[in-house]
Amino acid sequence: MMKLKILVVDDESRMRKLVKDFLVKQNYEVLEAGDGSEALDIFFENQDIALIILDVMMPKMDGWQVCREVRNYSKVPIIMLTARTDERDELQGFQLGVDEYIAKPFSPKILVARVEAILRRTCQTAETDILEYGGISIDKAAHVVTIDEKNVDLSFKEFELLTYFMENKGIALSREKILNSVWNYDYFGDARTIDTHVKKLRSKMGEKGELIKTVWGMGYKLEV
Repeated sequence: MMKLKILVVDDESRMRKLVKDFLVKQNYEVLEAGDGSEALDIFFENQDIALIILDVMMPKMDGWQVCREVRNYSKVPIIMLTARTDERDELQGFQLGVDEYIAKPFSPKILVARVEAILRRTCQTAETDILEYGGISIDKAAHVVTIDEKNVDLSFKEFELLTYFMENKGIALSREKILNSVWNYDYFGDARTIDTHVKKLRSKMGEKGELIKTVWGMGYKLEV
């Protein structure tokens, strides 16, 4: 299976290496650029780049200029990184067609989770009907779950819940967000139904049930 290419643009080599290491671990191919001008050269040489992670403050050409130039030719997803938290910067980013805006310092794990979420939304991940993580495999088309290559029998809502956790692995999810996403706003109960379903799901998953972590006072997240 071909690896998706991600272009990481930042004038700090340590930052590029940090981001690259985390992305490579998730089986992405990473291209690097140290300034905006180099980034555009690489972008136009590689028409199969799936996503760009772009720093705002850079020499020669800043992130905004790079974003404008890229948007003249492509709708490739762009994540902007910045040390500034000015609301005007964030608004400018979204007006330019930025898909995500992350302020430094940030968690590399969260950045990778955002990358995966954006690639899922833009339908660029291969074999999107198969989700695999931590020994858990979900075939969404066949509605089959296997854990360590053994089939696990889940109810419809348990299957939907586990799929939602897998699609948002590493991200803390509130009970309300889970309820709205998995029950599609049509459930007029309270968020405690989530706790009941998570308890049953954990039980059916055996030892792997421990991967569904409780985030106290908020909800849950799936994490190895």
